[in-house]
Amino acid sequence: MMKKVYICAPLGGNVAENLRRVRRYTKYALLCGTAPVVPHFYAECLDDSNPKEREIGMAAGLSLLWFCDEMWIFGDEETEGMQSEIQFCKNLNVKTRKIRECDIRKKIGGNCL
Repeated sequence: MMKKVYICAPLGGNVAENLRRVRRYTKYALLCGTAPVVPHFYAECLDDSNPKEREIGMAAGLSLLWFCDEMWIFGDEETEGMQSEIQFCKNLNVKTRKIRECDIRKKIGGNCL
């Protein structure tokens, strides 16, 4: 059975650009042989700028952490939403792992700086 990894990365702000990045992170996780859990895709049907809809998406994402083996943290910054997810993960004793851009490029193509 494949390890289930929760993708933790920025979403708010430039949602379109952050969703593009999350697609790369998801591809990376798939190529690593895992089954990624990607709550960011809720933003395809919910409006992240609407506080009520953001709350629904965050709650749905957090509920998926119960089923995950690990959380992989992507991006250069930890947003407030990410910090909530990371803390929830710690409360559940779910292992976290920071994924560097160089690791992603080695797996899906591109040069490491």
